[in-house]
Amino acid sequence: MNISIFGLGYVGCVGMACLAKQGHNMIGVDVSEEKVNRVNSGQSTIIENGIDALMDYGFKHNLIRATKDYNEAVLKTDISFICVGTPSSDNGHLNLEYIYQTAHEIGEALTKKNTFHLVVIRSTVFPGTNLKVGELIEEISGKKRNSDFAVVSNPEFLREGSAVSDYMNPPLTVLGSSFPIAIEIMKELYKNTNAPIEVVDIEVAEIIKYVNNSYHALKVVFANEIGNICKLLSIDSHEVMRIFCMDNQLNISPYYFKPGFAFGGSCLPKDLKGLTTLAHDLYLSTPVLNAIDDSNRKHIRQVIHQIEKTGKRKIGFCGLSFKAGTDDMRNSPIVNVIEALYGKGYDVRIFDSNVSLSRLIGKNKSVITEKLPHLDSMLQDDLSILTDWAEVLVISYKDKIFKSMSIIPGQIIIDLVRIEELESCENYYGLCW
Repeated sequence: MNISIFGLGYVGCVGMACLAKQGHNMIGVDVSEEKVNRVNSGQSTIIENGIDALMDYGFKHNLIRATKDYNEAVLKTDISFICVGTPSSDNGHLNLEYIYQTAHEIGEALTKKNTFHLVVIRSTVFPGTNLKVGELIEEISGKKRNSDFAVVSNPEFLREGSAVSDYMNPPLTVLGSSFPIAIEIMKELYKNTNAPIEVVDIEVAEIIKYVNNSYHALKVVFANEIGNICKLLSIDSHEVMRIFCMDNQLNISPYYFKPGFAFGGSCLPKDLKGLTTLAHDLYLSTPVLNAIDDSNRKHIRQVIHQIEKTGKRKIGFCGLSFKAGTDDMRNSPIVNVIEALYGKGYDVRIFDSNVSLSRLIGKNKSVITEKLPHLDSMLQDDLSILTDWAEVLVISYKDKIFKSMSIIPGQIIIDLVRIEELESCENYYGLCW
């Protein structure tokens, strides 16, 4: 394919070199005379493992060249990758000036072109940028999006020091688009890449890099806080984290990564509190670990607020324990929600097939005695009685019985766990989706 790359910095140079190695004809575009000259001499614009050999290959096979003339680049190619920088301001706002300037240039060039052109945003941008880029190109060029041109979001997942390897062997390829022609072109471009291709909504593709990098940053800080605690206890932190990473059922896995309700139960709150208290006793600051409980409590308050916003007073809860398949209500976050609503005068009723007052013992019983002393009058044995009565139904955990329950017209559903069978209901509200 004939491809132009706007921006010959880190992302652009790596992309140009790797695509040339795969046999594509590449034209780099940059405002920097120095970068253009380096590319036209077969040299890389960055320092990166393996990049020099790829640039040399592309140059010697006449697959790589660069220019400052964006008109030439667009007119002589079928795809334009936007790889320009998106620096942050001092207050954290993203500067998209270079993105929009590039869109303006591409739009101007398209006024002189009569064939379809594909624009691919490779730079890290906020959700909504793809739409704005398309609008700018339409405005400048007079062309119609998804007819004369298309804009695809295709975020990069490169690490400095291993960018060439990461490009050639990505964990996956993300394409944000709903235009079939654009998707097929991109699939053809990546057909020799040994990685799954995920076609998603544009906004999903735009935000995923921010989610990835924020989590990576969280991992670093989490490991460092654990390391600081271990050091003061004369424990080998690297050995601790080695063992931690061996658990691929929970620790290194997709488990717990679906947005939903707050955590609870007998273990997570207790052990988190134990670790942060230990750190406090060691006079050690652990701001990330300390923030976990604060964030969890805020999530619980969010549910209470959402129920209050409905303006309804008859609230039915589908599930009382902290998860399905158990009657454990110790630190169950839904108990805190019910306690707060009952205290404000709401009429609350509950269905939970696993909870029976006659079977409650020990701490489990004392929790209910303290927080929900009137639970006996709230519990319903029949789910259909609850659904017929409630103005608002709150789904607090996943149970197959909730998938097929009858919903009354006008009834409000507040789903804390995402039961897909209920999403088509008229008054459905998903907590985090």
